[in-house]
Amino acid sequence: ATMHSGLRHLVVLGAACSGANAFVAPAIPTGALAPQHHATARPLRRSAAASLNMADKTLDKRAERRRIVSGKNFNRRGFADTKEEVAGKMGGEFGSDLVAEFKANNGVLDRSGLTVKLAEYYGFCWGAERAVAMAMEARSFHQDDTIHITNEILHNPEVNSKLEALGIKFVPQEGGKTGAKDWSTINSGDVVILPAFGASLAEMQLLEKKDVRIIDTTCPWVSKVWNAVDSHRKKDMTTVLHGKFKHEEAIATASMAEDYIMVLNLEEANYVINYILNGGDKAEFMEKFKYATSEGFDPDTMLARIGIANQTTMYKEETAAIAKMFERCMLKKVGPEKVNDHFMALDTICDATQERQDAVSDLLKDDSVDMFLVIGGWDSSNTAHLLELVEHDGRVGYHIARGDNIKEDGSIEHRLMDGSITTTKDFLKGVKTMGLTSGASTPDKFMQSAVERVFMLKALEADLAAAAAE
Repeated sequence: ATMHSGLRHLVVLGAACSGANAFVAPAIPTGALAPQHHATARPLRRSAAASLNMADKTLDKRAERRRIVSGKNFNRRGFADTKEEVAGKMGGEFGSDLVAEFKANNGVLDRSGLTVKLAEYYGFCWGAERAVAMAMEARSFHQDDTIHITNEILHNPEVNSKLEALGIKFVPQEGGKTGAKDWSTINSGDVVILPAFGASLAEMQLLEKKDVRIIDTTCPWVSKVWNAVDSHRKKDMTTVLHGKFKHEEAIATASMAEDYIMVLNLEEANYVINYILNGGDKAEFMEKFKYATSEGFDPDTMLARIGIANQTTMYKEETAAIAKMFERCMLKKVGPEKVNDHFMALDTICDATQERQDAVSDLLKDDSVDMFLVIGGWDSSNTAHLLELVEHDGRVGYHIARGDNIKEDGSIEHRLMDGSITTTKDFLKGVKTMGLTSGASTPDKFMQSAVERVFMLKALEADLAAAAAE
């Protein structure tokens, strides 16, 4: 891969820029986000899935998925007739002259007394770019047809707004992103886009019955996780999914599993491991994970054989640690002779997520950096984890969703790790060197907008200082 890999067209293998349940707090100082299984949470996703009548224990889900995607109305390749046209539009809509300047200067720019250092890997990954390009190709090809999308294409508000402006309709949901979907607006012959996060098997079945034309932009890295889940089912293993139960990608992946439990962090993994080794209060267990388990889940019988999978945008070090913890648990439970029959962990951490996290870790080694700016949707999981790395290193960082979160008065509106949005005044005061990165769902042009505002504020600061000195 080349240094400073930003927007490019199908060059570097990447992953879905899956977003997060952004409204959760840090739980333990290991990089994990806060426990998600609150008593007040609404079981909207489970009831929505149940309404689609997909819970058939005899169904071979892998075979069913393959049957659907091989259908005549299923498109996973895009549109050759409009690909060149859309490639040009993508460059205009999402490319950046400023980022090109960063690349030409080895990732460093100096302006108005401020040095900005760009992480080696940042921004739009291949899977994200591919999904957006396919959606735009679909719009250009099906100019006179009604087009829907089952979720946000990515967790980036500006990208979704651009698709909405093209006339692509987002399937309505109760309570925003977390509620049951209203499929009544979709009619036979319509075009329906599946986002980079993927869609649940129940949704695929429903759309097939509605006789629509499906454009599948699911990231290949998400599909890789589904293949891992298929392997768990073949060995009669319960999937332990490191992910967030409200997240679109985790929901889709869970639908491909037979039996599953989702753990959000090391704390929850430890809780499950303790139950495996020592038993415990079953009622308490089920209350804790009531929105994060398959229907009919029984911890007394379904944790004897486990396979590990992950939501592709989770913190990679945490996923690896969770896998190692469960492996040690099973070694202790059944012994080394039988462990391979009771435990499986395949590598499903996506390259793009890992590269961006590693690049931030490398930038954190630079003691000259006074502050870090992280750009990406506030509900973007992979972006949140970039800020998490900064904060756990004891450094100052700000996570913004868009350029206009940086205000003309020198303040910045940003997301904290607990999910709240706050405003900090004079955030550039005393900053001489700034580290810069962006999430995998953030096009270069949106990063340029933010950096230009930073340079503008620094230029204004320099002008005022000069005027005061006269």
